[in-house]
Formats: sequence, C-alpha cells, structure tokens
Amino acid sequence: MRRAIYPGSFDPVTNGHLDIIERGCKLFDEIIIAILVNPEKQPFFSIEERRGMLEEVLKGIARGKCVVRVDHFQGLLVHYALAQKADAIVRGIRAISDYEYELQMALMNRRLEPSIETVFMMPAETYSYVSSRLVKEVFQLGGELAGLVPPLVESRMKEKVSGG
Repeated sequence: MRRAIYPGSFDPVTNGHLDIIERGCKLFDEIIIAILVNPEKQPFFSIEERRGMLEEVLKGIARGKCVVRVDHFQGLLVHYALAQKADAIVRGIRAISDYEYELQMALMNRRLEPSIETVFMMPAETYSYVSSRLVKEVFQLGGELAGLVPPLVESRMKEKVSGG
C-alpha cells in the first residue's frame, strides 16, 4: 500500500487543497491529511474545527479506492511520516515562490529521512492563485469566496465572525 502525508494548516481548507487530494488519490492508496499544529500562529479555526470541516468536505470528492483520513501533528513532519509508515509527502506548488520554499523543505526532509519521498503537485489552473492566507484576507475585507472554498467552509467562516 502506498501511503502519503499531505500536511498543511488547512486554515481554511480551499478548493485548491481538495483538488490536490483528489488528484493525489490517483497516485496513492491512502492519503493522510495532516493538520500542522503550530503554537506560534493564531489560527482562524481551531484544530477540531478544521478537522471537522475537512472530514465533511472530503465526503464530496471523488477518491476512487483511495482511503483519505484526517489527523493532526506537531513537530518534524518526517517524524510524523515515519510514525504513520508513509512513503511520501505531498506538497502543492502554485508558483515559483512556493517551489523555492518547498524545495528547501524537501531537501531537508530527505536529509533527515531519505526513505520518504516528496511529491510536488500543481493544482488545477483554476486554483493556481488560491491560498488559505489569501482566502482569509479576501473574506476579512468583504470579498466573495464562491469557487475558492467549499460552501460549508464559507458558511463556517461567516458563522465564526458573527459569533454563531
């Protein structure tokens, strides 16, 4: 069985993330969506909220025979990947700036654990500019999120700011 880890903040999960997951399922038998716990950042959604939204929106994507599960981790990604018996780490790349950062991380991960490969995937052109950071910024400035995030996520973002 080929198992991959797809790490990230997923704060919030975007349609670009879902695109990578759906296409990653063509390459792997199992993908673990691993939410990074970063105590130094103030997230929009808690780990539990992100996990719940991911589990809900993942029900609606085509996965074939691929198993997708959601987890969270803290610390070095390669340590987590080893503990999960993963063969690969999946990373989405939208632009050259992503590539430079991701290349450094992939090379460090390879140095720390040569048995785990990093697979770079580009999202569909439709999502090539979408990031969680940009989605939050557009939302906070009153912009339209349709097509950037699943409707459930947009709804939860609105509930969050209205105190609901």
